[in-house]
Order: sequence, then structure tokens, then C-alpha cells
Amino acid sequence: MAEPASGLDLGAAAALLAAGVIAVPVFKRVGLGSVLGYLAAGLAIGPFGLKLFREPETILHVAEFGVVIFLFIIGLEMRPKRLWGLRKEIFGLGAAQVLFCGFILTLTAMLAGFSAPVAFVGAMGFVLSSTAVIMQMLEERGAIAGGPGQRAVSILLLEDLAIVPLLAVVAVLASILGVANEQAPPLWQTVGFAVAAVGGVLLAGKYLVNPIFRLLARYGGREVMTAAALLVVVGAAWAMSLGGLSMAMGAFLAGVLLSESSFRHQLEADVEPFRAILLGLFFLSVGMSLDLSVVVADWRLVVGGVVAFMAVKALGIYAVARLFKASHHEAVERAALFAQGGEFAFVLYGAAVTAGLFDAQVGAMMSAIVILSMALTPLTSLLTQRLLPKPTVSAEDADGVEFAKDLRGQVLIIGFGRFAQVVS
Repeated sequence: MAEPASGLDLGAAAALLAAGVIAVPVFKRVGLGSVLGYLAAGLAIGPFGLKLFREPETILHVAEFGVVIFLFIIGLEMRPKRLWGLRKEIFGLGAAQVLFCGFILTLTAMLAGFSAPVAFVGAMGFVLSSTAVIMQMLEERGAIAGGPGQRAVSILLLEDLAIVPLLAVVAVLASILGVANEQAPPLWQTVGFAVAAVGGVLLAGKYLVNPIFRLLARYGGREVMTAAALLVVVGAAWAMSLGGLSMAMGAFLAGVLLSESSFRHQLEADVEPFRAILLGLFFLSVGMSLDLSVVVADWRLVVGGVVAFMAVKALGIYAVARLFKASHHEAVERAALFAQGGEFAFVLYGAAVTAGLFDAQVGAMMSAIVILSMALTPLTSLLTQRLLPKPTVSAEDADGVEFAKDLRGQVLIIGFGRFAQVVS
């Protein structure tokens, strides 16, 4: 396969599908989960494996829509009333975890010899945990709907919001240190675009989407409804990206606005296949992006950074969880699940390189630390689950599942067509 790097020809598409089809069942069979399988497969076929792909960034940009669609589906499950009920977890627990872990990770990086600005940006990038990894692992466990799962979702939402002020901080630091890009827009313009993007998504979701879907349901076809569902996701993500915000946050917001719609189940059924394929592609491309030459050249710093950052962040997460009255079992599980960096670190580190705060070597090294931590998360989480004793379920632990307390009996579904799949 000569040059599949620049374009996704049929050979490249076959290689991507084959890597996932082979690796994921093997890793799931040995109990390591699908995420680690995709990451390992991506490393195997990437620039530092079989060299079937030499520009994984191209695939990563496309595959990010897997995360976007995942957040849209989560948003569909979040009624506005339910989301309002999580406001304390989002802005209390989530903010406390981000701020405290950012502080102790910054000190850790400074002790390793980095300057304060570099240490701060590197630490805050690592604080933003991987939405894709955590949500995929929670979904595989069936733990999203429970109390601990909802608190995890709340923290991830706050971290998605945090990328906006962090990008502004990078621009301010670059200006203070005299390395700012002269062509960068002023801060007021960035904030104005962000507010306009949020307002536009809110207005469109409230006044435009439902009437359009009613019209399409009456006069359109099945494929038109699927296209319209994807248009909602992509349009909301695009609007947020224009405002400098997270695409995933835009999709989540669109999902929340449509959660009361009568078309909610139809939308979820239409976009689910795209979510599964693109999310797998995202993990493959992250595995491809691991620069082994950087790992080999600076292996002491990289390995030490992974161990130190994951250990310090896990301790900080555990402390915050206990402060917010989480049980020891939930606090340990959350620490193991969130102790990695995430995809937003690549955005923040890229902005830092562009602004002149990072040189290319530091940016590559920090990105390698994040990718390795993402790969280790399924292992550390699995080990934690096996070593921790099974918790006893209390009334507080069952928070979030009270809606099922009156359900009785069994349901028999005869036939399993499109409608029966939605019902089940």
C-alpha cells in the first residue's frame, strides 16, 4: 500500500476496518476492553508500526465527530430539568476537580524543571480528561444512568466548558510574555463569538428544529430524516467551533434541546451507527498519533511524566471526591477513570505551540504523555475494579435509578424491525 496517508482510498478504508475488526474482539476476549484494542490497532498500522498511514491527523479530524455524536446522544437522554438538577455537580464538583488537580499538576511540572507558564498549560491540558475514553467505558459497563455515572458526566461537561477560558489564558500568557501572534483576534471578539454561537444553537433548537422535523416526517423519506439528524449534530458542532467552543459541547447542547421532542428516539436510532463507527475510528487515529520517536528520545521525561501526572491527578480526584461526600469505592473508581489526559489537550497544546508558549519538542512530548495515559486508563480501571471489594448498595448509591422502582413484569417483543429496535 504505497501512499494511503494523504487520502482515504479503498485500501486505507479496508486497513482501518480490518484493524478494528481484528483487535477489538481479541482485547475484549482477554478482558482489556475495546478502547485499548482500538489504540493498539492504531499504533500497529500507524507511522510507527506498519506505516500504512503517515498522516493520522487527517483521520483524527474526521473521527472527532464520533465524540461529537456520542455527546449528542447523551444530550438526548438529558432532559433540561434533569440537567438543571445536576448544576451543583457540574459547577461545584466539576470546577473543584479541575481547579485543584490543575494546581497540584502545575506544581508537579514546575518541580520537574518546567517554567511556570509551560507547567500551567501542560498541567491544565492533562486535567481535561478524555470524554471519549470515559464515556465509552461507562457505556460498556452500563453505568451512565446511575448516580456515579451522572456525576462523571457532570465533570466531563465542566471540562468541555473549561477549554474556552483555557484557550483565552494561553493567548493572555503569550501576550504577557511577548510571544503572542499579532494576527490573533482580541479577547472581546473571541468571547462575543462564543456567546453568539451558544445563542444561535439555543434559538435554532427551540424554534426551528421541531417544525422542520415535523415537515420532513410528513413529506420526506427515511434517508432524509437520517440526513436531517446528522445535519442537526454537524450544524450545532460547526456553530460552536466558529465561536471557538467545543464541538462536542455544541452537539450535547443540541441533544438537550431535542430531548423533549417527539422525534428523540428516531434521532437516536438514526445517528447511533455513525457514532459507533466514528468513535472507533477516533481511537484508532489516537493510537496512530503516538510519536514513538519522541518517546524513545525523551523516554525518561515521558515515562516519568505519565507516572507522575496520573498518580498526582488520581490523588487529587480522590481527595475532591471524598470532600464532596463520595464513598471510598466511588472515589477510587473515579480516580482510576479520570486519571488520564484527553483529546482537548491536543487542542490546548496546539494553541500553545502556535502562540509560542511551547516549542515543537515540548508540544510533542506533552502529547505523547497524554496519549500514553489514555492507553493506560482501561488497564488501571480494570485493575481497580478487580482489586476493590464489591460495594454494598445504599439508598444514596441508587440515586438516579429511582424512575425504575415501579416497573414490574416482562415484555415480549415479536419481530425486531426498526420500530421494535427503538422500543427495546
